[in-house]
Amino acid sequence: MQTQMPVDSLGVPRFVGVPTFMRLPYVRDVGDADVAVFGMPSDCGGPYRTGARFGPNAIRAQSIMLRPINPYQGNVNVFERLRVVDAGDSPVVPGYLLRSMDHIERTTARLAEAGAVPLGLGGDHSVSLPELRALARVHGPLALVHFDAHTDTWDSYFDGERYSAGTPFRRAVEEGLVVPERSIQIGMRGSLFRESDISQSLELGYQVVTTDEAIALGPDGLGQRVRERVAGQRVFFSFDLDVVDPASAPGVQTPEAGGPTAREILSMIRALTGFEIVGADVVETNPLYDGPGQVTALLAATVAAEVLALIALRR
Repeated sequence: MQTQMPVDSLGVPRFVGVPTFMRLPYVRDVGDADVAVFGMPSDCGGPYRTGARFGPNAIRAQSIMLRPINPYQGNVNVFERLRVVDAGDSPVVPGYLLRSMDHIERTTARLAEAGAVPLGLGGDHSVSLPELRALARVHGPLALVHFDAHTDTWDSYFDGERYSAGTPFRRAVEEGLVVPERSIQIGMRGSLFRESDISQSLELGYQVVTTDEAIALGPDGLGQRVRERVAGQRVFFSFDLDVVDPASAPGVQTPEAGGPTAREILSMIRALTGFEIVGADVVETNPLYDGPGQVTALLAATVAAEVLALIALRR
């Protein structure tokens, strides 16, 4: 596949054409792409609000506002360093979580085995488990860098069900997909079901940085903490929009008051240089609860673009 650039919004108005992520070419065969953006429109695992199935296309629609040069990372032009495509959506089976997870695992595997870094747009957080299953087969167990207001390490939800948006990172440890001693969860806050809601992650081997601790560390301190933790391990980066305060991101599945602003969270992400991302996702965008300006979808698209810049810096 020859290098294909996004549509130039200085020449073709943003409202012209079918929206793809950042106006990238839409392809099913990713060829020799470095990164493949793809949608995971499943909210079968959502324990509260549904609607994240509409997240991928909401993110794409707002991503047309983004531009190729990232001025916060030394003016890196992402698309001069990386061949990036929009690979469309994974199939899903609405109402059937395990079958949807199987489809997402196969889609992720197809992209990773072709040599691309899969960058998934969710979807509720249950989609991360099938991504990790596919990526671990290609790369071995990974370090997890996980932004979220919640740990998602509960053992079960609702009558003993082991698969949901609240359980993927416990299952990932149990299945040997991540190296918890090289993994970190960032942004935990809010009221708890039980006193063990945080300690359950520590018992699994994860390091936990609460929202208050992350803000106190500042972007540079947090970046250093993450680099020390992953220690050269290949990384899966998972970003749940509910880590952000609902004032900046109202359109999420499980909102949690008291989080960082959009500006603060972007500064944190931009500080996460110096390690290799082999897979990533941006999840839990729920456009049914977004504001009239679609501020959550725009932030989700911006987070995904910042992840692209982090990958580009490594190339």
